[in-house]
Amino acid sequence: MNTQILLSAQTLDIQSCIDWIMSHESGGIDVFIGTVRNSTKGKKVLRLDFEAYEPMAISEMNKIVAWAFERWPVQKILIHHRTGLLQVGEVPVVIAVSAAHRDAAFDACRYIIDTLKQTVPIWKKESFEDGDVWVAAHP
Repeated sequence: MNTQILLSAQTLDIQSCIDWIMSHESGGIDVFIGTVRNSTKGKKVLRLDFEAYEPMAISEMNKIVAWAFERWPVQKILIHHRTGLLQVGEVPVVIAVSAAHRDAAFDACRYIIDTLKQTVPIWKKESFEDGDVWVAAHP
């Protein structure tokens, strides 16, 4: 199996993601770890709440992975995304890609996180000191 996709309310295990993506055939491994930052547009973030339409989210992640395998000579792809309430410093997303060469791993990883944020039905609510705002889970 060369793909691992997970949508979960549980804490993401970064080390297990790295352990899974590692292989002797891989000369390049790129890992993107998204974290909940403490501010957005100058406002203090208290927490984030992620919601997803799970069947469609998994389907869209599978499409992203399939396209990445078609476009780049990558060996393995991992996408793990959290749902639920996350505090500052917690990890909502891990993307990992392995390839024989680093360029393919870097390019595929960037494509995966950028496309995930644009197409996968995952929404986030940012909680600030003066209230909450629902936003699409992209920059």
